[in-house]
Amino acid sequence: MSSAPSLQLPLGLRLWPPQPGSPTPIYTEGYVFGPLENTTDSYRFSIMVDADRIPGLLAALVARLPEEMFFILEYYDNEAAASQEENPAPTIYYSPYLPTAEILEAIESYLPRLIHDGFVGFGLANNREGIEIFYSEEKVLTCFTGNHLRITDLLESRGIRHDPHLLFPTDSGHDHLSLMCLPRRSLPAPFAEMSDSDLDYACFCEEIGDLLDMYPVADDFAFFLSKKEQDQIEALLIAHPDYEEFAEEDFGGLLLDWSDFVSECVAGFEGDLWEYRQGLRLRDLIEFVISETTPALAEKIREIVAESDERLRENLVDRRKRLDPPEEGAPTGGNLFWYQGIVRNQGAPLRRDLIRQGWYQS
Repeated sequence: MSSAPSLQLPLGLRLWPPQPGSPTPIYTEGYVFGPLENTTDSYRFSIMVDADRIPGLLAALVARLPEEMFFILEYYDNEAAASQEENPAPTIYYSPYLPTAEILEAIESYLPRLIHDGFVGFGLANNREGIEIFYSEEKVLTCFTGNHLRITDLLESRGIRHDPHLLFPTDSGHDHLSLMCLPRRSLPAPFAEMSDSDLDYACFCEEIGDLLDMYPVADDFAFFLSKKEQDQIEALLIAHPDYEEFAEEDFGGLLLDWSDFVSECVAGFEGDLWEYRQGLRLRDLIEFVISETTPALAEKIREIVAESDERLRENLVDRRKRLDPPEEGAPTGGNLFWYQGIVRNQGAPLRRDLIRQGWYQS
């Protein structure tokens, strides 16, 4: 039996040797797939191929992607690297939706480093179409999709076989290494000729972030909505005269907007009362979808917004008072907590408008 895995791993992932007397794991190319958790019509693929085949496989997958996507980048930025936690979490960044070809052109020169650096994960997604492709820092290629036959056909055409017993590097001990940690003399071209800053994942990831105007996303705000679920939501919004303007938008983006609004409220809301009301109206829209959609999807959305809702609750003061909802568009039933009280951390514009409205009068 060979003493080394047959799979060609990226440079930044190093497997531990087996314990004495234990068999040597054999890693081969292949994939597994199954239903994606918390969905009824989507699948998760986990794919292992040789590192030098990743660019070709990504290109084949991208050819089947929508014309617009957003780029995902996950790495340990300076704040995470300086954390005193034993296992600090990487920071996740999203780009806005951009033409897929524009994203690929922007990352082309960085792609080998993204693949081989053990502290970096990256991918592409389109929430509205219910598809995501991500190459993790564990160097496993995952794909979420509602069209599993298209992906199985593509993988089979490239000689990548389904193997329900496939071993992944995550099944055993391993180390993650940045390209900067590896001896320069051991690096293949083109890495050997690069400067330290070019090899430093924090530097080249920041460059990509600047190129694609990326922004950080809370690592605990991860979710996936299938195309079928998005279609259900779109039909509901189209039928509502006050929300139809949002019908063609990515509902996942609206959920992210609500999370961002809450984060701004917690940090200190610098907008005026009109802008504050717009944030609350966004929560009205989400509540309308929850109240009108299927029980399973409603519960899923509740779970997605639960933490943001709780953060806002904790930052509301004067909750015996009611900030009346907009006359049109707000859900009519129930106790809408987001209109009970006002955020604690108010900037000058919001406080000024509240004074003018008489909020502080007894």
